[in-house]
Amino acid sequence: HVQLVESGGGSVQAGGSLRLSCTDSGLTYGSYCLGWFRQAVGKEREGVAAIMGLLGSTVYADSVKGRFTISRDKDKDTVYLQMHSLNSEDTAMYYCATKPGTYCRLGASDYSYWGQGTQVTVS
Repeated sequence: HVQLVESGGGSVQAGGSLRLSCTDSGLTYGSYCLGWFRQAVGKEREGVAAIMGLLGSTVYADSVKGRFTISRDKDKDTVYLQMHSLNSEDTAMYYCATKPGTYCRLGASDYSYWGQGTQVTVS
């Protein structure tokens, strides 16, 4: 039974930083992808960043390249999303998700398990 629990959201001023965390449990498959997604009010869910659990390779949406960093601490079963230079367009509910496999991209429909989300508000 896979569970994902996000934390670290909050309110921040434009230009500020936040670090989101997602702790996973129940990941029993050898290769997997972990991704961060976001959904703003009235918009579709979009992929932000993803990381391959086995090799640590990453992929980012163009809108966050150079500002966001995804990382994985295997010892803590946690994936992080470090966000810098936040702006109002980053305001959204942020979700952590996972799927088995090694082809890690940012399509939300590819991901099997989801956390409950954590809100990020930039003003």
